[in-house]
Amino acid sequence: MSGPLEGRIVLDMSRVLAGPWAGQLLADLGARVIKIERPVSGDDTRGWGPPWLEDATGNPREAAYYLCANRGKQSLAVDIAHADGQALVRSLAEVADILLENFKVGGLKRYGLDYASLAKRNPRLIGCSITGFGQDGPYAHRAGYDFVIQAMGGLMSVTGEPDGMPMKTGVAITDVMTGLYATIGVLAALDERERTGRGRHVDVALLDVQVATLANQALNTLVSGRDPQRHGNAHPNIVPYQAFACADGYLVLTVGNDGQFARLAELLGHPEWAADPSYATNGARVTNRERLVPLISECLLRRNRDDWLADFEVRSIPAGPINSVSEALSDPQIRHRGMVASLERDGMSIPQVANPLRFDGQSQTSRTPPPSLGQDSDSVLRGMGLSDEDIARLRQEGIIS
Repeated sequence: MSGPLEGRIVLDMSRVLAGPWAGQLLADLGARVIKIERPVSGDDTRGWGPPWLEDATGNPREAAYYLCANRGKQSLAVDIAHADGQALVRSLAEVADILLENFKVGGLKRYGLDYASLAKRNPRLIGCSITGFGQDGPYAHRAGYDFVIQAMGGLMSVTGEPDGMPMKTGVAITDVMTGLYATIGVLAALDERERTGRGRHVDVALLDVQVATLANQALNTLVSGRDPQRHGNAHPNIVPYQAFACADGYLVLTVGNDGQFARLAELLGHPEWAADPSYATNGARVTNRERLVPLISECLLRRNRDDWLADFEVRSIPAGPINSVSEALSDPQIRHRGMVASLERDGMSIPQVANPLRFDGQSQTSRTPPPSLGQDSDSVLRGMGLSDEDIARLRQEGIIS
């Protein structure tokens, strides 16, 4: 499947999630992404199981974690600690458009594979370095992990029940968001290169991304001078905007304006709430949430969840069920949109969650499955002009696999 980045070459020297997420997105958009991995072990996430995808005989093959972020790529397993391995990567960088890497600051320089060194050989190369704390500053030397960054960047302080322990999110959301910001950065640099003819180095730090994506919570703090408190499933700025229990389950109610609240009040049998100065406006409802929310909770407990949701739908009151992951993946809207897919490789069906971008009505999701380790080493090297004898020697010496 072609895409807007068809013909572009990405050298993906990243591992785990943030960098590979960016690489997968670029692959979905049509770029040729060559994933550089360590021989024998490969990307760390190949071993991050269970759960494992099993082959036809029931033997574990690959971790689900790895499979979530490496669709559309070629795998070249090469030892960059060896001079011959470094030479191979340099040759690839000379024809690449984009370099993705998430080594610690200075980690690639000792191999002569840092962006500054590679850009001397290819001034059009766009480099993107993804680290925990950025290329400079007092923490630049530290390794970055999503969990630590959620803690340091303030996200955990606003996540969880008011009287409970601060909580991380259920997904490594800082890694995912960093992958998205990295993609935006390299695409902007790619556009600029069309005018200047020269590449750029994009510096993306997990901590920077985490702080940037605090969004309204950061501005709440800067404007008020006070730290926001944890509200559990409630919203600090909107009421009612939280989870509620029904007779047989849970739903979320997200009333975003006063008109919606008036319709809700009428449905719940209390139209007088919409005229009460204590509840008529969102600001008043936020101020008086401790009185209003229990009243709404009492009403919702009287009926089953789906009955309430049907009535909300008719009255254009935004709400939804709290689904499990399997329920979400089975939702008719998700299925209609083609968000759950599968790719075939080596006789295995590899489940995938699709790229949410659609171009002219077509899903922009690569049909190439995540590669096995070193799957494309031979074909990539042959494309670089190496002979079968050269490839055999490199493999015998453990430089590739």
